[in-house]
Amino acid sequence: MKVELFGAALAILIPNVALAAEPTQRVPVLAELFTSEGCSSCPPADLLLMELDRKQPVRKAQIIVLSEHVDYWNRLGWSDPFSSAQFSARQTAYSQALKSEVYTPQLVIDGSEQFVGSDAGEILAAITRAASRPKIPVKIVAAQRDGSEAMVSLSVEGVTGDLWVALADEHDESSVKRGENSGRKLAHVAVVRNLVKAGSVSPSKVFDKSVRLPLAPDAKPAGTRIVAFLAAPNGRILGVSMSRLQP
Repeated sequence: MKVELFGAALAILIPNVALAAEPTQRVPVLAELFTSEGCSSCPPADLLLMELDRKQPVRKAQIIVLSEHVDYWNRLGWSDPFSSAQFSARQTAYSQALKSEVYTPQLVIDGSEQFVGSDAGEILAAITRAASRPKIPVKIVAAQRDGSEAMVSLSVEGVTGDLWVALADEHDESSVKRGENSGRKLAHVAVVRNLVKAGSVSPSKVFDKSVRLPLAPDAKPAGTRIVAFLAAPNGRILGVSMSRLQP
């Protein structure tokens, strides 16, 4: 399916979901897209992720998106500049927890459900379900650039889980020279450049911690997102929040 046709269909579908009255508070929902610039099926999913981020079409949800580029496509003609073995391993862990195959494009909602990343109808329905479940507040107290690093202060309490922090580019583009997408210019949103475990959270005390994360060498002075999420041992997302990195 051509991206242009997919975009037109998506423009019809998403507004129909967004017509209801705006709620006073949205429930944060994490949408992780496992994608690759070497995969010809991925550009429609990249476009859908951008539309979910921009339009926020599910009335009860604050959709927080992450684009995680896997590296197993790199041997097939194009080395994705945003790819990492870490994201391939994260996708494999999800496949084991969710009893699914490893494929691209794959979109995981709140660590609980997975879908083909361009299946807008199923994804919107899953986001709606996820928004009906309460979340643990994850507070990004501060997110400040300090030279070549990001200093992020976090606070969370009330449950057992692992707290993760991602640095993601607001927007990235590539002109693909080889592989299945050769000759195409591809665009992405919230491209993860660094993902680290900040620590483990215990119900017995408040987790307050500041972490330093190295910025990518080509990180833009402005346009970096901070996404912090709390994950249960089975990978289910218990809470998530987003902030912009202050220059």
